[in-house]
Amino acid sequence: MSILGAAHFWLGLTLLTLGAGVLLAVWRGALGPTAFDRVLAVNSIGTIMVLAIAVFGFFDGRPEFLDIALLYALINFIGTIAVLKYFRHGTLGDHAPADQDSAGDISDGGHNG
Repeated sequence: MSILGAAHFWLGLTLLTLGAGVLLAVWRGALGPTAFDRVLAVNSIGTIMVLAIAVFGFFDGRPEFLDIALLYALINFIGTIAVLKYFRHGTLGDHAPADQDSAGDISDGGHNG
């Protein structure tokens, strides 16, 4: 087996293993009884995609793929934090939640009557 053939073998095996991880994460997301299980599954899929981009860039000899993988990892992290904040507070911080009473609201000058 040539070196190029061995590299293709290991690339295929690695991507197949990462694909199996994605399938397990999708399965966990589908069966997850809570929303947090589903968020964890989506975050896991994002992390596996970062690994797949990095591995493909390594085997293809294109180091710029690592920059793309790092950017995708950052977006994945920020997205997960935003979704969890939304689940916890009901808002991303741009306005007050709709279920709060209007006591102290600026629109009526802080007066309730």
